[in-house]
Amino acid sequence: MQLLTEHLINGLAVGSIYALMALGLAMVYGILRILHVAHAGVYAIGAYVGLYTFQATDSFLVAIAVAMAACALVGVAIEKLVYYPLLKFPPYVPLIASIAIFLSIEELCRIVAGPYILGFPRRLALDSLTLGPVSLGGMQILVLLTSLVILLVLWFISDKTEVGLAMQATSQDMAMASAMGVDTKRIISITFALGSAVAAVAGVLVGIYYNQVYPTMGAVPAYKTLAIIVVGGLGSIPGAVLAALLLGLAEALLIGYAAIPLPRDALAFIAMIIVFMIRPQGLLGKKTR
Repeated sequence: MQLLTEHLINGLAVGSIYALMALGLAMVYGILRILHVAHAGVYAIGAYVGLYTFQATDSFLVAIAVAMAACALVGVAIEKLVYYPLLKFPPYVPLIASIAIFLSIEELCRIVAGPYILGFPRRLALDSLTLGPVSLGGMQILVLLTSLVILLVLWFISDKTEVGLAMQATSQDMAMASAMGVDTKRIISITFALGSAVAAVAGVLVGIYYNQVYPTMGAVPAYKTLAIIVVGGLGSIPGAVLAALLLGLAEALLIGYAAIPLPRDALAFIAMIIVFMIRPQGLLGKKTR
């Protein structure tokens, strides 16, 4: 029972990171209907900026804040310089451009930071917490608490603020929202900034949790997050969070606990195939005609 509980906690921690990775992708698709593959490159930039900032300041909070600010700027730059001019073309054109940006970011990280795996300093070590027979590692606590705070802040922004309501209106019908006085260009930029900032948090947390930061660390998230938002429902933020948590738990229980002989990364695509067969619109997606 203790081993099962530990796997459940680990699955929630990993699923929380997946949720942070997928949120920006879901937000961008919800508004522009673009598969933002370059989001995985922004996530890698966040990991590197967080690592170097932590090395310079010895502060986790400062590292998170600087990484979020840097990635927000990168996200808005991608939106302004690449996506917005390409909206008049078919959807596959921005997708190709997004893949090109992602590959370019990988190469830039390799040139600037080197091809080697970097790790966070040992002074980041955190105390564990014991609750009865269950022991929570310091890194697990950090990941769970940070993810919870970020998700709550995003929920508050999207549901309780004027900006959030404008984002929902733009996502549902951009032309109508613009006709009703919503500055859709500003809302799109805010969406990219928020999504990219959240990706930065995911990058820093992954770097800390696995103690690995390297140029191609966005390669697996680039396609795994696509599977997550499809399973959750394209453009559905709650769906992306739910699918991410379920995937983290499935990987922990099926691969870690039950030791099923499958590649860990294959589960996301198995889930996507099953959802396509049973519920094509995704877990929380809306059915369209």
